[in-house]
Amino acid sequence: MGQCGITSSKTVLVFLNLIFWAAAGILCYIGAYVFITYDDYDHFFEDVYTLIPAIIIIAVGTLLFIIGLIGCCATIRESSCGLATFAVILLLVFVTECVVVVLGYIYRAKVEDEVNHSIQKVYNEYSGPNTDAPSRAIDYVQRQLHCCGIHNYSDWRNTHWFKESKNNSVPVSCCQPSINNCTGTLTRPADLYQEGCEALVVKKLKEIMMYVIWAALTFASIQMLGMLCACVVLCRRSHDPAYELLVTTNSYA
Repeated sequence: MGQCGITSSKTVLVFLNLIFWAAAGILCYIGAYVFITYDDYDHFFEDVYTLIPAIIIIAVGTLLFIIGLIGCCATIRESSCGLATFAVILLLVFVTECVVVVLGYIYRAKVEDEVNHSIQKVYNEYSGPNTDAPSRAIDYVQRQLHCCGIHNYSDWRNTHWFKESKNNSVPVSCCQPSINNCTGTLTRPADLYQEGCEALVVKKLKEIMMYVIWAALTFASIQMLGMLCACVVLCRRSHDPAYELLVTTNSYA
């Protein structure tokens, strides 16, 4: 009965190691996705603290490749030292992912204040389509999120670019794609996106942070199962004489 239990635990461990390798790829992908997406929105917040969870996620993903290798070798060779190392590293990664979850919730709550503080400044720096990085960022966000202005298209009236251009028009990135020959003129407001960008940028950034949080929670649960299985194998190996005899016989064979 004990041998059957050990075999089952070892099978689960091998399966979990394969999951760790897959998880490593997924975590690195999520971290990279966060970096790429935040690069498109980085002009709307001044601090980079929101990237800390993504950095940790990428580091954890890289570490999971190593953990999977250690776990497979330790399980196949039935090494007590290897399994103990495997369990300890999993515990450290588990704690790290718990930290990611906490930081994710903290920084997610700060996103709205950061965007609210910076977005007016970004819109005031707009200097026309395809000019500088902040201007391209605004045009990109308005096209991607289907929005115009901070709260609505009328906010453009208060920007330096609108006052200097004196053509009573907003950027063409505010134009709905279904409208032909849209020039952004405020005489035809129905041609423009009606929703402001501030709320949508905050929503987008919070969604990205939630991806990080859920990824960390999911793989932390898997790692907890891996730690339990490693501990079961270690405990049964040290207390089950039949298992010790089986290992000794296999070693001499």
